Parts: sequence; structure tokens; C-alpha cells
Amino acid sequence: MEHEELSMKIDAYIDEVWEQVVEDIDTLVRIPSTEDLDNAAPGAPYGPGPAEALKAGVALAEKLGYDAHNCDGHIAYADLPGKSETQIGIIGHLDVVPAGSGWNFEPFQVTRKDGYLIGRGVLDDKGPSVVAMYAMKFFPQHNIELPYTIRMIMGGNEESGMRDVAYYRERYDDPAFIFTPDADFPVCYGEKGGFDGRYTSKKMGDDAVIFDFQGGDATNAVAAQAFAVVKADAADLKETDRITVSDADGYARLDAQGIGGHASKPEGTINAIGLIVDYLLENDLCSTDERTFLELQHKLLSASDGSGVGVKTSDEYFGPLTLIGGTVHMDDGRIVQTIDIRYPTSITSDELIEKLGACADAIGATFENTLLMVPFLVEPDSPMIQALLDSFNDATGMHEKPFTIGGGTYAREFASGASFGPNMPWLSHPDWIAGEHSANEGVSEDMLKTALKIYILTIDRLMQLDFA
Repeated sequence: MEHEELSMKIDAYIDEVWEQVVEDIDTLVRIPSTEDLDNAAPGAPYGPGPAEALKAGVALAEKLGYDAHNCDGHIAYADLPGKSETQIGIIGHLDVVPAGSGWNFEPFQVTRKDGYLIGRGVLDDKGPSVVAMYAMKFFPQHNIELPYTIRMIMGGNEESGMRDVAYYRERYDDPAFIFTPDADFPVCYGEKGGFDGRYTSKKMGDDAVIFDFQGGDATNAVAAQAFAVVKADAADLKETDRITVSDADGYARLDAQGIGGHASKPEGTINAIGLIVDYLLENDLCSTDERTFLELQHKLLSASDGSGVGVKTSDEYFGPLTLIGGTVHMDDGRIVQTIDIRYPTSITSDELIEKLGACADAIGATFENTLLMVPFLVEPDSPMIQALLDSFNDATGMHEKPFTIGGGTYAREFASGASFGPNMPWLSHPDWIAGEHSANEGVSEDMLKTALKIYILTIDRLMQLDFA
């Protein structure tokens, strides 16, 4: 099919199916598919929400005519058979981070406003996953037989460990090439290493001032809200522009309002946990042992480049390391602080463990590495990456280059893959729209429509490559 003719057919197809696309996105967004290990069960290893979302994803795939299978609630896949069993893969995820607070819209349904879809998962990653499934549908709807099988993989554990992919790869072969619609355009050929950790203070004594300290919704998101309850008279404490003070049964409660965001993009965020930490230190609302740990938290949270704890570094592919504090809570008189690091090739995981552990050892605290993903790079001039890039440039009229990111996506888990849209970070949006992992997560309908066109063009190009 000639390019111009194909482009016209794609545009007509998008107009035809778009209302159904939005309806199917809403069906998935209405499922609060956050990890809930306390309620895990056979068939629901990550909790009832992710399991329900996978069932809904399989139902959608079957409605579109694919051969779909649920893999024991870990992950699901849907095949559009081609002339050969060689697979071109697409992988999205149907789990989400918790809604958190600060929403001006209902998080677990799609609100449609002024050309935007708003709701938890519309951008990360339910909306793009639905779009990808409709990209596949273009070909049988136009009676186009494909040389390779397309396999759409739907994950249920991307946001909290990617154990779903480990489960999948133990049982199935990798596709010849796979892309995930869970990042930015034009195309990403490399991802920073991912490193999560947990600091736990020593048990505080009878002189403890901090009665409670909680904040954040996920390790891989900058905390937008946090609070602490301390032994003090609320009337004696001053509020700030981001911290309110109230009485809590004779104690003082401090509530901090920050600006949340994805751990890989800390620019412009304000960590609410850090606001509480600094307020406690500045107002001497802590015992000696508590101050020691708070000072470590300040070093962790005050500089997102890791300079506070001696891990600042950068390389030519990825740029600087980033470090954020995700959550804090109290556990049996101890303060527990989680961190998320995205690191380039200029530092190793062993060096991170050594340097971060030394910070804990120096004050009698403990440090545990809870997640590790090494950096990965693929050749940006490979035919697969160029096929994705050419499809983006053809659909948009742009002339962009491939890039690397700090986020961790499914692409890194496979032998040959890339992360590929749908976000276009250069576009401006209304101030009532926010990005992934934030309150008021939203996505432009026009951007999703463009992504649908790009994915159809991409499938067409990938089908012309030799994967024998």
C-alpha cells in the first residue's frame, strides 16, 4: 500500500473507532488496579485490582478478535496471527500507582474535558495500551495479512517490581522485537539503571518527640503530601506557605503540601517529606537520635542529584543520576524512608550500595537495596529503532532523533526492544492537567490519536523487516 493511501486509510480508521477507544479506556480506568499484596490470592498474585484489570484487558482483546490468554493473574497476552509464528511484540501495563490526594476530578473514571482525558492510568499506561490494541486491529479490518504475528502483552506489576515480566519470560520466548507505549516520543533506545532502597532508623527511645510520620504513595514517585504528629503545642508553632499546623489531641500535627511527580523527572517537584524534615529540624522538634536520622533524610531529599550522600554522577548517554524520597512511615518506633535512584553507566550498583550503606552505618541505621535494574542501551541506528523513528517523523512531519530516559519500562526486560511514546513532552497543557503518577493525570486526545497513527505505521514498517 502506498504511503499516502495508507495514511488516508489510517485517518479514516481513527475517526471511525475513536469513541470506542475512549469508552474502552474508561472501562479500564474504573478499575483501581494498584498492588495489594495483603489481599493477594491464587489468580491474583498482586492483589484483586491488577487481576481484575487483566481480566478486563483480555475481554477487550477478545472483543477486538484476538486470541487472548490470562496467565494466572500475573500477565496476559493477545495474538493477532500472521503468516509466521515469529512475533512482533507490544507490551503495556494495566496496573497503576495509587491515586493519592489532590485530585480535582474523580481518579477512577475518565473525565473528558476540552479535548483531554483525565483519570489514573489514562497516560500511564491504560490509555496507551488500549490505543496499541486498536493499532493492531487496523490490519484485519482492512484485510491485510501480516508476515509476522503481533503479540500484545498486558502486564499487571510494572509499577511495583515487574515480576509479571519475569513470570512471562520464564514461560515464553521473547518476541523478535518489542516496544512499549509507556514513555515519550520520538523513540527511546536506552534507560537508566533503577535502584530502590529503604533506610530504617534505630528504635527511638522514651525521649522521642515524633509520634507519627507518614508521607508519599509510592517509592517511585516524589511525595506530594506528608504529615507528622509531634509532642508540642500547636499554638506555639508557625505555619509556612506549604505546612499547616493543627492540634491533634494535645499533640501538634504538621501537614505538608508538595508538588509530586515521577521519580525519573524530579525537576519542578517539591518533596513533601523533605518539607516536614526541614521543619522538624529548624524548629528542634526532635530528640537527639531523631535529629541524626532527620539529618540523613535531609541529605537524601534536599538534592535530587544525589550530592547529599556522595553519589552524584553523570555520563554521555543518560546525563545525571537522580535520587528522590518516595515514602516515609513509622514502624515500631523507627522511621522508615524509601528512595528511588535512576543511575547512568558512570556508577555501578555495588558502588551505590556501598556509599548509601555507609551513610546508614555511620548513624546506627540500616539500609536495604529493594530493587535493582541495570542500565541498558540498544543500537540507535538499528533497523528496528529507525523504523519506529521514521514512523514518528512521517506522522508528525518532524525530524527528531532517538534519545535515552531515566524511567524504567518493560523494554529493558527483553532481548530487543524500545520504549516508544505516547507522550510528547514538548506540548503544553492546561494547568489543570498533570502527568503520570500525579494527581489529575491527563492526556490530550489529539496526542493519543497521533500515537494511534504512529503505531499503525510502525507495525507496517516492522512487518517489512527481516527477522528470520
